[in-house]
Amino acid sequence: MSQVYRQLLEAFGRGWQGGDVDAIVAVFSPDAVFLETPFSERSVGSDAIRAYWKDVPTNQAEVTFKSGEIYAAGPWFATEFRCTYRRRRTGEWVDARGAIFCETKDGKIAEMRMYWHRYP
Repeated sequence: MSQVYRQLLEAFGRGWQGGDVDAIVAVFSPDAVFLETPFSERSVGSDAIRAYWKDVPTNQAEVTFKSGEIYAAGPWFATEFRCTYRRRRTGEWVDARGAIFCETKDGKIAEMRMYWHRYP
């Protein structure tokens, strides 16, 4: 299963790096749940997840996404990640690091929870 989880995570990362919202949404099941942070509002379903990510191509440039070792248990997996990007409006570089926790179903991500911190 770890290979399937790695493929999902890499597809998600490629989508983020390329500003390809369709590629990001494609890793999620149609009724998936996405939480940007533990206390943020839940985005439920493809349309809500698309709405969350839609501004990435407009606001982020030169994005790099890297993830660490995947820890898996049944349908769940977790990993650390680092994403760097340049803010298009200011040119300022951002370094975001955190962890991603996912539950999968039928080869797609059914729930993704991100815990992260960004500098600056």
